Amino acid sequence: MSEKLSAMTTKPTLILNKPYGVLSCFTDELRRPTLAEYISVPDVYAAGRLDLDSEGLLLLTADGMLAHRLTDPEHKLPKVYLVQVERIPDATALDQLRNGVVIRGRTTRPAHIQLLEEPPNFWDRPVPIRFRKSVPTSWLEMTITEGMNRQIRRMTAAVGNPTLRIIRIAIGGLKLGDLMPGEYREVTKDEMKTLFTGF
Repeated sequence: MSEKLSAMTTKPTLILNKPYGVLSCFTDELRRPTLAEYISVPDVYAAGRLDLDSEGLLLLTADGMLAHRLTDPEHKLPKVYLVQVERIPDATALDQLRNGVVIRGRTTRPAHIQLLEEPPNFWDRPVPIRFRKSVPTSWLEMTITEGMNRQIRRMTAAVGNPTLRIIRIAIGGLKLGDLMPGEYREVTKDEMKTLFTGF
């Protein structure tokens, strides 16, 4: 394992704070914003993805084995998101999210769900969240170990609390930290170890 880790840490691996409205790729036929506008390191590509309208931690690497570990559902790598939703989920809704909801005929894996008492302090989004005076919003911390298409949005919608904003703050032991949208940094050796030796 140490030889494999040593070999992998020589290849470029980056943490990017992906901005809202940016695709998790380097080219787009429709000329929408892509990673090419933010990443100058050659030969890296996104390991996994964030939707166009999601923000936060995106890992980029030149290492195919690392990318496989990050995206293979068998590894059940935890991913942590802060999620703004419409209304305040009640105990029943929170339990449903924790135990699994049915999305397109498939039940999601158990998830760690926490209703935050105070909203987190984040940067403003370039496209403001829709505001309805009669509908309050709240924030959840959601940790999931799978990556179904638009999973979080479908999970919260299934329990009656549509998602307004998603920010990924961690993948395994890798944390977004204080990176601002569009900023990136290299992953450290200690951080890399958390991806191969547990958390």
